[in-house]
Amino acid sequence: MATFRLSPAAIQTLAVSPTTQIPPISSSLRPSPFPLRRRFSSLKISIPRRRRAGGGSAAGSTMADSPASSYASALAEVAKSNNTLDATMADLENIETVFSDSSVLSFFINPTFSDEKKLDVIKEIATSSELQPHTANFLNILIDMKRIDLINEIVKEFGVCYNEITGTEVAVVSSVVQLESQHLAQIAKTVQRLTGAKNVRIKTAIDPSLVAGFTIRYGNSGSKLIDMSVKKQLDEIAAQLDFSTIVIA
Repeated sequence: MATFRLSPAAIQTLAVSPTTQIPPISSSLRPSPFPLRRRFSSLKISIPRRRRAGGGSAAGSTMADSPASSYASALAEVAKSNNTLDATMADLENIETVFSDSSVLSFFINPTFSDEKKLDVIKEIATSSELQPHTANFLNILIDMKRIDLINEIVKEFGVCYNEITGTEVAVVSSVVQLESQHLAQIAKTVQRLTGAKNVRIKTAIDPSLVAGFTIRYGNSGSKLIDMSVKKQLDEIAAQLDFSTIVIA
């Protein structure tokens, strides 16, 4: 799948023009036969509601949902209604990759570039990343609402919504080298057994400091850890040794 990249040189070639007036949002978020940059969708963004911290327990303190959470929830509702949750999740992972390029994000949050220019670039991103029409329309809405700066937060919040809707547990596996797929499958089964989750998504990360072995983080905000690394074993050995009486000459 092609990945979109906007280099600094490419940004400099974009001409600055007066801000283009964008038509009001009036159409459905679902695919439209009209060009994406001219047909926006209605997206119901609820007023930030109060929710409880600490997993919604009665003892938890209340806090308001963030704007990013509201946008992510709205997109998740659309994806759920048209049975494209998995595809939309894949779209947002591609978008996250695109916006990890600081020059791309800088372009979109720069007020000197018109919305028209930004919508043209969104169209390029949608084409190169093969985004679904409703995902591309969602990006158009963020441009129109001056909320594209929230894109990285929205991607994160959508992941939370996706996991809640699908009963998915996310496990982050860190290792010195990339683990084989069969090992990751075994880890997924272990996490599923420990958590009772319907599904398990494995994310991998490379961490040379582990020396060898691997670690698994899962649970709310990665609160649970399975440490099978050599580093842990070395730390445990060091903790049992008393170096206080050793003098270094």
